[in-house]
Amino acid sequence: MNKNVYLFGNGTADGDGKMKDLLGGKGAGLAEMSRAKLPVPPGFTIATEVCNLYFRNANSVPEEIHQQMLEALRTLEVRMGQRLGDVDNPLLVSVRSGAKFSMPGMMDTILNLGLNDQTVRALEEKSSNARFAYDCYRRFIQMYGNVVLDIGKDEFEAIFDGQKKKAKAKLDTDLSAADLQQVIAGYKKLVEKKTGNPFPQDALEQLAGARDAVFRSWNNPRAIHYRRMNQIPDNIGTAVNVQAMVFGNLGETSATGVGFTRNPATGEKVFYGEFLPNAQGEDVVAGIRTPQPISELENWNPEVYKQLREITSMLEKHYRDVQDFEFTVQDGKLYMLQTRNGKRTGPAAVRIAVDMVEENLISRQEAVLRVEPQQLDQLLHPVLDPASKKSLRQLAIGLPASPGAAVGVIAFTADDAVEKAKTQPVVLVRKETVPDDIHGMEKAKGILTSRGGMTSHAAVVCRGMGTPCVAGAEAFHVDEHKRMVSVAKEGKQIVLKEGDWISLDGSTGEVFEGRAETREADPSSGILATFMGWADEFRGSFGVRANADIPRDAQVARKFGAEGIGLCRTEHMFFAEDRIPHMQAMILARDEKSRRKALAKLLPMQRKDFAGLFMAMDGFPVVIRTLDPPLHEFLPKREELMVDLAVLPYADIKKKRELVAKYERFGAEVKNLKTVLPDLLKRVEELHEFNPMLGHRGCRLGITYPEITEMQARAIFEAAVQVAQRGVKVIPEVMIPLIGGAKELENQKKIVVAVAEEVLQKAGMADLKYMVGTMIEIPRAAITAGGVAEQAEFFSFGTNDLTQTTLGISRDDYNSFRKDYEERKIWPNDPFAVLDQEGVGTLVKMAVEKGRKSRPDLEVGICGEHGGEPDSVQFCYRVGMDYVSCSPYRVPIARLAAAQAAIAGDKSEAMRTA
Repeated sequence: MNKNVYLFGNGTADGDGKMKDLLGGKGAGLAEMSRAKLPVPPGFTIATEVCNLYFRNANSVPEEIHQQMLEALRTLEVRMGQRLGDVDNPLLVSVRSGAKFSMPGMMDTILNLGLNDQTVRALEEKSSNARFAYDCYRRFIQMYGNVVLDIGKDEFEAIFDGQKKKAKAKLDTDLSAADLQQVIAGYKKLVEKKTGNPFPQDALEQLAGARDAVFRSWNNPRAIHYRRMNQIPDNIGTAVNVQAMVFGNLGETSATGVGFTRNPATGEKVFYGEFLPNAQGEDVVAGIRTPQPISELENWNPEVYKQLREITSMLEKHYRDVQDFEFTVQDGKLYMLQTRNGKRTGPAAVRIAVDMVEENLISRQEAVLRVEPQQLDQLLHPVLDPASKKSLRQLAIGLPASPGAAVGVIAFTADDAVEKAKTQPVVLVRKETVPDDIHGMEKAKGILTSRGGMTSHAAVVCRGMGTPCVAGAEAFHVDEHKRMVSVAKEGKQIVLKEGDWISLDGSTGEVFEGRAETREADPSSGILATFMGWADEFRGSFGVRANADIPRDAQVARKFGAEGIGLCRTEHMFFAEDRIPHMQAMILARDEKSRRKALAKLLPMQRKDFAGLFMAMDGFPVVIRTLDPPLHEFLPKREELMVDLAVLPYADIKKKRELVAKYERFGAEVKNLKTVLPDLLKRVEELHEFNPMLGHRGCRLGITYPEITEMQARAIFEAAVQVAQRGVKVIPEVMIPLIGGAKELENQKKIVVAVAEEVLQKAGMADLKYMVGTMIEIPRAAITAGGVAEQAEFFSFGTNDLTQTTLGISRDDYNSFRKDYEERKIWPNDPFAVLDQEGVGTLVKMAVEKGRKSRPDLEVGICGEHGGEPDSVQFCYRVGMDYVSCSPYRVPIARLAAAQAAIAGDKSEAMRTA
């Protein structure tokens, strides 16, 4: 049988810090600290693979591994000089989860295991502290009852709160040993009522039950949701760490705390964290009590503070990364319970990476690899506008737990947050969040809690997700049952209810009543600019462009570092209020002459738009896609017209005037409604298609109505001439959409080239360089890419439609069964968010290879939403594309993902040639 249980502590360990796959992050950290002879309570780690064996073995640990655990327990007992369940000198242990990747609060922990009705008396006698002993026992029963026996926390809390009320105790620590014995009696009655059995007294039974419950917690709903949200594989499992207990609740000379070697919210190089005297770890992270800043630890116990600073500084230098650590002080002695690379916000990740380069801890290449591309999203979105903050009433200041602006309506439960977020931005307001709130936290724009600190569940999870959070805002009284929150301000009681607007500043901790305005972030200066400069060095020639339809978007794209426009969707220009009447007139026209008349009015508007794009890009390429959507999208909906026609005979003058206002652009007047509406319906019926996304659109429109392609080409090249005459370099690239083969592209290319030559020749600019290419978004185009490339000078993969046509799924309808597919793990990711590399990716790779075989200098890019998704960007790099294109706000994300792909590619090449 393979080794599955690994000892640590007493200056030795079976494993080390590199064994995260096997020991999980927590277990690897404990092993490494033990090897460094740090004060780590001894214990053992049951490997992550056992988690998978447990599920494969019908939720049971194989007997051979159970025996390995018992052997490790015997070694632990010898090391501690105590025995689990011994009535005179009992060993107590903690049982904790620990996957390879940090999943804060998502799985379960049990403390004080080994206590029963007899060992609690031994603990009382040994500690000479009855209150401490019974506090440990009541905590253990509650944790075991909830985690192992599946009894709701609220049922235990009701008993505990009832005893506090009876004893007139304000704080948990005000309860006496006798009070706690009453709580324990109530807990035991609850367990027997819920399970039909007394609370288990056998310590080995307790240990097996806790171990199995931790394994089961790998597949609890919140853990599954968190893994899906953070793209953590389901098959890696969690380890189980069994460790001798040390007690932070032994009295006023004991404490527990958590911390970071740098501020995980801002990246500032300060000792950061919190601690609670006379408490256990759950009190800090659960937000049950608001802890003290870790700086106060120096006043509480200077020697412990100094030792903790020395140990954590050494750990940061050893791991060359920010450390997230947990510690307990028992009777004035420090113990380290955990160290792992700390989760941090996007702003903190960038600052820490840059600072560590300047401190010679890491290289620039390591810095670029340290930041997750998605984390940059947090630096690119709006912050609260200072002027707007002044105009609103500040309600309170809490702890700035996770930076950024959040403006939304209040929701008091996770389920309500999910529901409300479908129609408006939401701020989730809670006393404290719990792991089961994860689905609501994901949908919320921000989180506000009245309890907890900078290392509470809300703070840690929000920093990981990049969600703004204000924690521990104790001025607020949150009543989740009445769905209201109140705060005393200037002698008045201000009450906010569900649905009221609230604004948070997660960078300062400020909370405002009402709806604040926000201000755009500036990525072009400061630490982010330095970091992105390094990323661009490693990215090399691989380009990042932006999808932009109007000059304003193009200017934003340039600010974010775009090197051109990879997709300008010309149809978006036609929906403007001053243009859609001409577009509709063109569609309703019955002959070419009438269509050309309408198009002539659109020509100067398109030309002006294109000129603005060329000016904004100033020497970078601009890819302009000719008209793509079906024409019916520009007309009233068929069903609405049918309803309006049906009510017309019964309409009074008021209703008729409403109809005139609605259809005025189609020539409607009160006197002619009876003729205009039927004619309009007839044309809409003529354009009606059963499946318009696979119907008369894209190049098919240009083939049927060549005058549309001609007008757009003329607008493009006349704009290019105008801008070039101002001394600005112009690089137009005309893209024909939805082709299925070379013939369609050949037809449309002839029109574009003829217009281009005419316009450029007339302007004396025949040498102006341009390209005509196509969008690959139909499988046949990818399969026949060799022939298509004989006509196309560039390919741009429209992976939104290519995904639809390859999978045979409409992205608009996918949501109706997406949840079922996710739960059954049909696909590893949403294929419309993350490129399906196995299916769609195979077509993309084939098309690139076939296209380049026909035309070696073929320019290849991608312009679907996948162009800004990190995994998809790295795939594009690997298959040899020249660039990706994405929304302006995702350009830095794509730049970083491309840099990381280039670094990985260089390493792979080095390994192949070594």
